[in-house]
Amino acid sequence: MSETNINCTKVAHTYPNGVQAIKDVDVTIEQGEIVSVVGQNGSGKTTLVKHFNGLLKPTDGDIMIGDLNTRENPVGKLARQVGYVFQNPNHQIFAASVHEELSFGLKNIGLNESEVETKVIEIAEEFLLTEYLELNPYRLGFSLRKTVAMASIIAMEPNVVVLDEPTTGQDYSGVKTIKDSMEKLKSQGKTVIVVSHDMPLVVEETDRVLVMCNTELIFDGPPTDLFINKPILEKTNLKPPQITAFAEAKNFGNNKKAILSVEDALKYT
Repeated sequence: MSETNINCTKVAHTYPNGVQAIKDVDVTIEQGEIVSVVGQNGSGKTTLVKHFNGLLKPTDGDIMIGDLNTRENPVGKLARQVGYVFQNPNHQIFAASVHEELSFGLKNIGLNESEVETKVIEIAEEFLLTEYLELNPYRLGFSLRKTVAMASIIAMEPNVVVLDEPTTGQDYSGVKTIKDSMEKLKSQGKTVIVVSHDMPLVVEETDRVLVMCNTELIFDGPPTDLFINKPILEKTNLKPPQITAFAEAKNFGNNKKAILSVEDALKYT
Protein backbone atom coordinates (compact mmCIF):
# COMPACT_ATOMS: atom_id res chain seq x y z
CA MET A 1 0.00 0.00 0.00
CA SER A 2 1.37 3.38 -1.03
CA GLU A 3 1.65 5.86 1.82
CA THR A 4 -0.92 8.59 2.12
CA ASN A 5 0.46 11.04 4.65
CA ILE A 6 -1.58 14.17 5.35
CA ASN A 7 0.43 17.39 5.60
CA CYS A 8 -1.26 20.65 6.61
CA THR A 9 0.78 23.85 6.29
CA LYS A 10 -0.62 27.09 7.74
CA VAL A 11 -4.12 25.98 6.80
CA ALA A 12 -6.97 28.44 7.27
CA HIS A 13 -10.57 28.46 6.13
CA THR A 14 -12.98 31.36 6.05
CA TYR A 15 -16.56 30.65 4.99
CA PRO A 16 -18.24 32.88 2.37
CA ASN A 17 -20.17 34.68 5.13
CA GLY A 18 -16.86 35.86 6.60
CA VAL A 19 -16.69 33.45 9.55
CA GLN A 20 -13.18 32.10 10.07
CA ALA A 21 -13.46 28.44 11.08
CA ILE A 22 -9.78 27.44 11.32
CA LYS A 23 -6.49 29.30 11.13
CA ASP A 24 -2.77 28.53 11.05
CA VAL A 25 -3.12 24.75 11.40
CA ASP A 26 0.20 22.94 10.98
CA VAL A 27 -0.02 19.18 11.41
CA THR A 28 1.18 15.97 9.80
CA ILE A 29 -0.71 12.68 10.07
CA GLU A 30 1.28 9.70 8.89
CA GLN A 31 -0.02 6.57 7.22
CA GLY A 32 -1.19 4.01 9.78
CA GLU A 33 -1.93 6.39 12.66
CA ILE A 34 -5.24 6.46 14.52
CA VAL A 35 -5.86 10.08 15.44
CA SER A 36 -8.79 11.71 17.20
CA VAL A 37 -9.81 15.33 16.70
CA VAL A 38 -11.63 16.81 19.69
CA GLY A 39 -12.92 20.15 20.90
CA GLN A 40 -16.12 21.98 21.71
CA ASN A 41 -18.80 22.66 19.10
CA GLY A 42 -17.60 25.43 16.81
CA SER A 43 -13.93 24.84 17.57
CA GLY A 44 -13.11 23.96 13.95
CA LYS A 45 -12.61 20.21 14.16
CA THR A 46 -15.15 19.18 11.51
CA THR A 47 -14.10 22.02 9.23
CA LEU A 48 -10.51 20.78 9.46
CA VAL A 49 -11.22 17.15 8.55
CA LYS A 50 -13.53 18.12 5.67
CA HIS A 51 -10.41 19.49 3.99
CA PHE A 52 -8.81 16.05 3.89
CA ASN A 53 -10.89 14.78 0.98
CA GLY A 54 -11.52 18.15 -0.62
CA LEU A 55 -15.08 18.77 0.63
CA LEU A 56 -13.61 22.12 1.70
CA LYS A 57 -10.62 23.90 0.18
CA PRO A 58 -8.26 26.01 2.29
CA THR A 59 -8.59 29.74 1.85
CA ASP A 60 -4.98 30.00 3.02
CA GLY A 61 -2.21 27.44 3.29
CA ASP A 62 -1.99 24.03 1.69
CA ILE A 63 -2.96 20.43 2.39
CA MET A 64 -1.13 17.55 0.75
CA ILE A 65 -2.75 14.11 0.67
CA GLY A 66 0.20 12.01 -0.34
CA ASP A 67 1.43 13.84 -3.41
CA LEU A 68 -1.95 15.45 -4.15
CA ASN A 69 -2.55 19.10 -3.31
CA THR A 70 -6.22 19.42 -2.31
CA ARG A 71 -6.45 22.84 -3.96
CA GLU A 72 -5.66 21.33 -7.34
CA ASN A 73 -7.63 18.07 -7.23
CA PRO A 74 -11.39 17.37 -7.23
CA VAL A 75 -13.26 15.56 -4.46
CA GLY A 76 -13.72 12.50 -6.68
CA LYS A 77 -9.99 11.97 -7.00
CA LEU A 78 -9.19 12.74 -3.36
CA ALA A 79 -11.99 10.45 -2.16
CA ARG A 80 -10.14 7.46 -3.58
CA GLN A 81 -7.48 8.14 -0.96
CA VAL A 82 -9.61 9.58 1.87
CA GLY A 83 -13.04 8.17 2.69
CA TYR A 84 -15.31 10.44 4.75
CA VAL A 85 -18.18 9.10 6.88
CA PHE A 86 -20.58 11.91 7.78
CA GLN A 87 -21.91 12.45 11.28
CA ASN A 88 -25.46 12.40 9.90
CA PRO A 89 -25.95 9.39 7.59
CA ASN A 90 -28.89 11.16 5.92
CA HIS A 91 -26.32 13.47 4.31
CA GLN A 92 -24.62 10.48 2.71
CA ILE A 93 -27.16 7.74 1.99
CA PHE A 94 -29.23 7.99 -1.20
CA ALA A 95 -29.69 4.50 -2.74
CA ALA A 96 -32.93 2.50 -2.75
CA SER A 97 -31.47 -0.47 -0.86
CA VAL A 98 -28.59 -1.23 1.46
CA HIS A 99 -27.16 -3.49 -1.26
CA GLU A 100 -27.16 -0.61 -3.77
CA GLU A 101 -25.65 1.74 -1.20
CA LEU A 102 -22.76 -0.65 -0.56
CA SER A 103 -22.35 -1.29 -4.29
CA PHE A 104 -22.26 2.31 -5.50
CA GLY A 105 -18.73 3.25 -4.49
CA LEU A 106 -17.34 -0.11 -5.53
CA LYS A 107 -18.69 0.36 -9.05
CA ASN A 108 -17.23 3.87 -9.16
CA ILE A 109 -13.73 2.61 -8.41
CA GLY A 110 -13.96 0.18 -11.33
CA LEU A 111 -14.76 -3.22 -9.83
CA ASN A 112 -16.63 -5.60 -12.11
CA GLU A 113 -20.03 -7.05 -11.20
CA SER A 114 -18.63 -10.23 -9.67
CA GLU A 115 -16.06 -8.33 -7.60
CA VAL A 116 -18.72 -5.89 -6.41
CA GLU A 117 -21.01 -8.69 -5.28
CA THR A 118 -18.23 -10.50 -3.43
CA LYS A 119 -17.18 -7.32 -1.66
CA VAL A 120 -20.76 -6.38 -0.73
CA ILE A 121 -21.28 -9.78 0.89
CA GLU A 122 -17.99 -9.47 2.81
CA ILE A 123 -18.62 -5.95 4.10
CA ALA A 124 -22.24 -6.75 4.99
CA GLU A 125 -21.07 -9.68 7.10
CA GLU A 126 -18.38 -7.57 8.79
CA PHE A 127 -20.89 -4.87 9.77
CA LEU A 128 -23.77 -7.27 10.57
CA LEU A 129 -25.89 -5.90 7.72
CA THR A 130 -26.61 -9.11 5.77
CA GLU A 131 -30.27 -9.35 6.80
CA TYR A 132 -30.90 -5.74 5.70
CA LEU A 133 -29.37 -5.85 2.21
CA GLU A 134 -32.67 -5.63 0.33
CA LEU A 135 -34.22 -2.99 2.59
CA ASN A 136 -34.30 0.74 1.89
CA PRO A 137 -31.77 2.32 4.29
CA TYR A 138 -34.39 4.82 5.42
CA ARG A 139 -36.44 1.95 6.84
CA LEU A 140 -33.58 1.31 9.26
CA GLY A 141 -33.05 3.09 12.55
CA PHE A 142 -30.53 5.91 12.84
CA SER A 143 -27.86 3.64 14.34
CA LEU A 144 -28.05 1.14 11.49
CA ARG A 145 -28.09 3.92 8.90
CA LYS A 146 -24.81 5.19 10.36
CA THR A 147 -23.42 1.67 10.10
CA VAL A 148 -24.46 1.42 6.45
CA ALA A 149 -22.78 4.75 5.70
CA MET A 150 -19.58 3.65 7.39
CA ALA A 151 -19.58 0.26 5.64
CA SER A 152 -20.10 1.84 2.22
CA ILE A 153 -16.96 3.95 2.63
CA ILE A 154 -14.75 1.27 4.16
CA ALA A 155 -15.78 -1.16 1.39
CA MET A 156 -13.81 0.98 -1.10
CA GLU A 157 -10.63 0.46 0.95
CA PRO A 158 -9.30 4.03 1.01
CA ASN A 159 -5.94 4.53 2.69
CA VAL A 160 -7.49 7.06 5.08
CA VAL A 161 -10.90 6.84 6.75
CA VAL A 162 -12.43 9.88 8.51
CA LEU A 163 -15.21 9.08 10.99
CA ASP A 164 -17.26 12.08 12.13
CA GLU A 165 -18.87 11.29 15.52
CA PRO A 166 -19.18 7.57 14.72
CA THR A 167 -20.63 6.46 18.08
CA THR A 168 -23.38 9.10 18.34
CA GLY A 169 -26.74 7.33 18.48
CA GLN A 170 -25.15 3.88 18.59
CA ASP A 171 -26.05 1.17 21.08
CA TYR A 172 -23.50 -1.17 22.68
CA SER A 173 -23.49 -3.52 19.70
CA GLY A 174 -23.04 -0.66 17.26
CA VAL A 175 -20.17 0.82 19.24
CA LYS A 176 -18.46 -2.58 19.39
CA THR A 177 -18.79 -2.98 15.62
CA ILE A 178 -17.21 0.44 15.10
CA LYS A 179 -14.33 -0.32 17.48
CA ASP A 180 -13.72 -3.70 15.83
CA SER A 181 -13.65 -2.01 12.42
CA MET A 182 -11.18 0.63 13.61
CA GLU A 183 -8.89 -2.07 14.99
CA LYS A 184 -9.11 -3.98 11.71
CA LEU A 185 -8.24 -0.86 9.72
CA LYS A 186 -5.26 -0.28 11.99
CA SER A 187 -4.07 -3.87 11.47
CA GLN A 188 -4.22 -3.22 7.71
CA GLY A 189 -2.01 -0.16 8.04
CA LYS A 190 -4.83 2.27 7.28
CA THR A 191 -5.07 5.75 8.77
CA VAL A 192 -8.17 6.42 10.88
CA ILE A 193 -9.18 9.96 11.88
CA VAL A 194 -12.01 10.23 14.40
CA VAL A 195 -13.91 13.41 15.24
CA SER A 196 -15.59 12.70 18.55
CA HIS A 197 -16.96 13.92 21.86
CA ASP A 198 -16.80 10.31 23.11
CA MET A 199 -13.77 10.43 25.42
CA PRO A 200 -13.75 6.67 26.20
CA LEU A 201 -13.52 6.03 22.44
CA VAL A 202 -10.69 8.57 22.16
CA VAL A 203 -8.81 6.92 25.01
CA GLU A 204 -9.39 3.30 24.06
CA GLU A 205 -8.99 3.41 20.29
CA THR A 206 -6.77 6.34 19.30
CA ASP A 207 -3.06 6.86 19.80
CA ARG A 208 -2.92 10.60 19.29
CA VAL A 209 -5.25 13.51 19.98
CA LEU A 210 -5.54 16.83 18.16
CA VAL A 211 -7.39 19.44 20.22
CA MET A 212 -9.07 22.33 18.44
CA CYS A 213 -10.11 25.46 20.32
CA ASN A 214 -11.48 28.69 18.85
CA THR A 215 -10.27 27.84 15.31
CA GLU A 216 -6.74 26.85 16.38
CA LEU A 217 -4.92 23.60 17.03
CA ILE A 218 -3.76 23.93 20.64
CA PHE A 219 -2.63 20.37 21.50
CA ASP A 220 -1.15 17.43 19.63
CA GLY A 221 -0.10 14.39 21.62
CA PRO A 222 -1.09 11.07 23.21
CA PRO A 223 -4.17 10.76 25.46
CA THR A 224 -1.94 10.12 28.49
CA ASP A 225 -0.53 13.63 28.06
CA LEU A 226 -3.83 15.32 27.25
CA PHE A 227 -5.87 14.14 30.21
CA ILE A 228 -3.31 15.30 32.74
CA ASN A 229 -2.94 18.73 31.12
CA LYS A 230 -5.19 20.86 33.32
CA PRO A 231 -4.81 24.14 31.36
CA ILE A 232 -5.90 22.47 28.11
CA LEU A 233 -8.79 20.61 29.77
CA GLU A 234 -10.04 23.78 31.46
CA LYS A 235 -9.71 25.86 28.30
CA THR A 236 -11.66 23.38 26.21
CA ASN A 237 -14.03 22.01 28.89
CA LEU A 238 -12.99 18.47 27.94
CA LYS A 239 -13.91 15.90 30.56
CA PRO A 240 -11.50 13.03 31.24
CA PRO A 241 -12.82 9.44 31.41
CA GLN A 242 -14.27 8.35 34.76
CA ILE A 243 -11.31 6.13 35.61
CA THR A 244 -8.95 9.07 35.02
CA ALA A 245 -10.90 11.32 37.37
CA PHE A 246 -11.12 8.53 39.97
CA ALA A 247 -7.37 7.82 39.79
CA GLU A 248 -6.63 11.51 40.22
CA ALA A 249 -8.95 11.75 43.23
CA LYS A 250 -7.20 8.76 44.82
CA ASN A 251 -3.78 10.14 43.87
CA PHE A 252 -2.82 7.12 41.78
CA GLY A 253 0.03 7.37 39.30
CA ASN A 254 3.06 9.61 39.04
CA ASN A 255 1.30 12.88 38.00
CA LYS A 256 3.15 12.79 34.67
CA LYS A 257 0.84 10.52 32.68
CA ALA A 258 -2.93 10.18 33.00
CA ILE A 259 -4.36 6.86 34.15
CA LEU A 260 -6.66 5.78 31.33
CA SER A 261 -7.70 2.24 32.26
CA VAL A 262 -8.68 0.15 35.24
CA GLU A 263 -5.66 -2.06 34.55
CA ASP A 264 -3.33 0.92 34.83
CA ALA A 265 -5.03 2.09 38.04
CA LEU A 266 -4.66 -1.34 39.63
CA LYS A 267 -0.89 -1.09 39.31
CA TYR A 268 -0.96 1.58 42.01
CA THR A 269 -3.28 -0.15 44.48
